[in-house]
Amino acid sequence: MADKTIKEGHPKALYTLFATEMWERFSYYGMRALLTLYLTAELANGGFGLNREESLAIYAIFTGLVYLTPILGGWVADSFLGKRKTVYIGGLVMAVGQSLLAASAFMVNSVDPVTRLFMFNFGLGVLIIGNGFFKPNISTIVGEFYDDNDPRKDSAFNIFYMGINLGAILGPFIAGALGENVSWGYGYLSASVGMIVGVLWLKFNERNLEQKGLPPNSPADKFVLDGKDWRDIIIYAIALVIATLGVIFLWRMLPDNVTSIITYVGFATLVIGLGYTIKKGTNGSAEWTRMIVILVLAFFNIAFWAGFEQAGGTMNLFAKENTDRLLFGWEVPASWYQNINPLAILIFAPIFSVMWLKLDAMKFNPRTPLKFAIGLFLGALAFFIMTQASNAAEGGNLVSPWWLVVVYVVLTFGELMLSPIGLSMITKLAPKKLVSVVMGLWMASFAAGNYLAGMLESILEKYDFELYPFIMMLMLGSGVCLLLLSPFLNKAMKGIH
Repeated sequence: MADKTIKEGHPKALYTLFATEMWERFSYYGMRALLTLYLTAELANGGFGLNREESLAIYAIFTGLVYLTPILGGWVADSFLGKRKTVYIGGLVMAVGQSLLAASAFMVNSVDPVTRLFMFNFGLGVLIIGNGFFKPNISTIVGEFYDDNDPRKDSAFNIFYMGINLGAILGPFIAGALGENVSWGYGYLSASVGMIVGVLWLKFNERNLEQKGLPPNSPADKFVLDGKDWRDIIIYAIALVIATLGVIFLWRMLPDNVTSIITYVGFATLVIGLGYTIKKGTNGSAEWTRMIVILVLAFFNIAFWAGFEQAGGTMNLFAKENTDRLLFGWEVPASWYQNINPLAILIFAPIFSVMWLKLDAMKFNPRTPLKFAIGLFLGALAFFIMTQASNAAEGGNLVSPWWLVVVYVVLTFGELMLSPIGLSMITKLAPKKLVSVVMGLWMASFAAGNYLAGMLESILEKYDFELYPFIMMLMLGSGVCLLLLSPFLNKAMKGIH
């Protein structure tokens, strides 16, 4: 009876992938919750003693690159290895990366700080490349089980999205508590164990995936990866770790002006490559005007995420340094405040889904540009509240945790207006043969927003601007501009809602 229910509802593969993604997000968000706290912790407390600017710069580079490497991982899967092998490679590589972060913490008394920081950066680099192989391909395997017109498809991705947020809750809750209260090393080690559990879960339930995501030219009777495939997985995983070590080692040896040139050339190459691919694959006025809409919304998307991603940076430090975290005599770990956003997603995402359906039935469902503008206005409101919290904390005062709770919830409302709507928008507006490439472009806007989030405080200090009021005005101004552009963008969408 259970099998019949699953068959009529969703394939077993969805729940296999749900759990795999949940453990990967447990690993990622557990590490992210500790990142700036670990870097700014004093050497005597097992950290690195970095100042805010240095730690936020590392956060900026890491979270920015995390959104760029999936372009590489998607290309490798489509062109060479298939999605399933690429997911396994990414998972194993990320487990190694988390273990390197743990080692950098456990060796606090046995190696010098420079060596520890090199090991830490090595771990972050390994995580970045592993995420690029894992992240884009597990989502597309989910999509392969449903036709475009299958009414279960949206429901399937809602279930999958719940797995993401469940992992995002458990990661800071477990890894964050271990890192802050026991040892930074145990926090990162738990993240590594979580990733290994995700890989093993997928391996033991692999037959549920049927023949989806297999390597190109696999035989018709093949359902699981064989010994040759696993040999390739191990070789690729080891090669990626070694290659990352080589890149980081050489990067340290190069003069700053050379690394700057390489960075600019690499960025320019990426932009030119994306531009050329889009130009070559876009035909007719309708496709071009829709592409312009995507580019405009991607630009405003950067503004939102430059604010939203303060969550893992300055707002994480605000929780640690400026928030009264005592609860009945027990100090709540600062990293636990990272749980508010995914918990709010689990509560409010179904409500938003029902709301869109109800508004659509009443013919009041806002068009995509208007939803984006509302999301930006909600972001502005969140940072207006955050500005008041920051003002209340001046002079070393500890403020109520409810400030952060309200800010995170309002930001979550803004996220629900942009994030799922944006993904849906790409699949509707992008030329059919360019959906993956344009999705890569969309992810690049997240990368830019994440990088800007980490660098914004140090940039604004040079001009004597305060961070939170600036973000409030940036989001408010962006929302107004997008509101004014909405009639033109609606027309350019050529009938797509």
